[in-house]
Amino acid sequence: MKDLGMIIRVLLMEKKDTVLSIIFGFIAGITAVALFSASGYLISKSALSPPLYTLMILVASVKLLGIFSALSRYGERYFSHRGTFTMLSNLRVSFYRKLEPLAPSIFGRYRSGDILARIVGDIETLQNFFLRVLYPPVVLLLIFFSTIFFTTIFSIEIALILFVGLLVTTLVVPAYFAYRQSRVDRKVREVRGDLSTAVTEFLFGFRDLKIYQQLEGQEEKLLEASDAYVKEQERENVHKLFSEATNTFVSLLVTVFVLGVGAYLVAGGKLDGIFLAMLVMISLTVFENTTPMAAFPSHFQDSKQASSRLVSVVKSEKSIETANKQEFHTHAAPQVEINNVTFSFPDELRPTLKNISIKLEPGSKTTIVGPSGSGKSTLLQLILNLHQVDDGNILLNHMPLHSFTEESVWEHTNVVLQSNHFFFGTIRSNLQIAKEDSSDVEMEMVLKRVDLEHFLLDDPVLEKGNNLSGGEKQRLAIARAMLKNASLWLLDEPTSSLDALTEAEIYEHLYTEAKDDTVVLVSHRLTGLEKMDQIIVMNQGEIIESGTFNELMCLKGYFYEMKMIEQSVFA
Repeated sequence: MKDLGMIIRVLLMEKKDTVLSIIFGFIAGITAVALFSASGYLISKSALSPPLYTLMILVASVKLLGIFSALSRYGERYFSHRGTFTMLSNLRVSFYRKLEPLAPSIFGRYRSGDILARIVGDIETLQNFFLRVLYPPVVLLLIFFSTIFFTTIFSIEIALILFVGLLVTTLVVPAYFAYRQSRVDRKVREVRGDLSTAVTEFLFGFRDLKIYQQLEGQEEKLLEASDAYVKEQERENVHKLFSEATNTFVSLLVTVFVLGVGAYLVAGGKLDGIFLAMLVMISLTVFENTTPMAAFPSHFQDSKQASSRLVSVVKSEKSIETANKQEFHTHAAPQVEINNVTFSFPDELRPTLKNISIKLEPGSKTTIVGPSGSGKSTLLQLILNLHQVDDGNILLNHMPLHSFTEESVWEHTNVVLQSNHFFFGTIRSNLQIAKEDSSDVEMEMVLKRVDLEHFLLDDPVLEKGNNLSGGEKQRLAIARAMLKNASLWLLDEPTSSLDALTEAEIYEHLYTEAKDDTVVLVSHRLTGLEKMDQIIVMNQGEIIESGTFNELMCLKGYFYEMKMIEQSVFA
């Protein structure tokens, strides 16, 4: 309910349309009751051959109430739907503003297909919250209590029956079905997320599935997920129809009681018979307003589940509001201190990093080496402030890293990751991501430094850089970093797809560019590390050795053994 409360606060930013929807909804409902009650009274009165002017007044009243009912119903539909669309717009904007600062770290906790299902499906589900959950009960209570008050003028007994019917159709029946609906809707949300994830995996991995001849097997899994979703939707719809049928049956049963008790009262002389048809028509009409309550449990559970799934994405107890963060500014190479940092990814019991302490002096050059899975890339992600540490702290120029906005830290950082994204467009447009106002001369020079001078700036780049080789992608990513020319360099295996000669040439240009900057290089290769100020050796999330190249070689520990193995392999 707390999550739903957060959604309600966003939705009710549009107060004007909410109030107008309730007002027009009440007018439409009460005039409909008045219309049918007047019709019932007109039928009974006509049987007694009243004066013509009496019938004219009653007929005119019925027509006038019909016009008022139609106009107010139109107003209710207009303002409620306009308010709903505006509320959905506010919700999407609010959700995006909370989601955007969490990227890209959020993809470490949620699969892209699941996030897509939440952003699209769950927000669309909430369009029914105002129309089917929030304001219908308010309008219903206003109409019912007004009708019951009117009915007491003619019969306390009939008014009591209507009140009991109100309790049963708006509380008892919906509460019962809400209890059953919660389990049904939870399953629907889960299988929809599974289906969205399966579709995303199928589309992203289509090429590999074709190559390894596993397409049919994956298609079968996709069809199974689709069938499961269809079955859960069928269960959900059957449950909704049964709820509506039960509510309608109770409403008609109440009308039968009104007719029976009314006839008994007329026979006993406690009620004027001319009002019996009016009271029956009131009962039939007023309970039409309980129809939305039959669908209330379904829409309420839908909204509750959707809000929980949305809030869980952007909610983090460890997050600090952007408003409380400050901008990071520096005109020189920054200092980075990592003090006793421990970190685990969500849902993982084993810590990825354990008690890591490193000091990176301004302008220093540091290499982090170690086997795959030792936590090297994760350490770079923490320095980028993509994740919050579990324990310890990271200082940037003696200030806690989490006290700065992520964007201001990234602004002063050159980043080359293992996987770099390239957009559909040209070489020029992909370079200008790093520096929008860069000239053609600057871009051509930086391409030459990374041995990509054979590219023209207007050469096309396909989606995800599919027309580029692995080495070309890495060199283009390094070119972007050089073009940006910030004072902190975080390089994660930037030349793993390059040959040794090209690698040596690029590193020479890179170190020339970053001679006064702070550089952190993650590498599996141990060649060319003699120039580094310090080498950090990691294994299974811990630092096992650190020092200069000569110090580590003299130590004859883990680094020395790796270097000897590398020399024997490439000798």
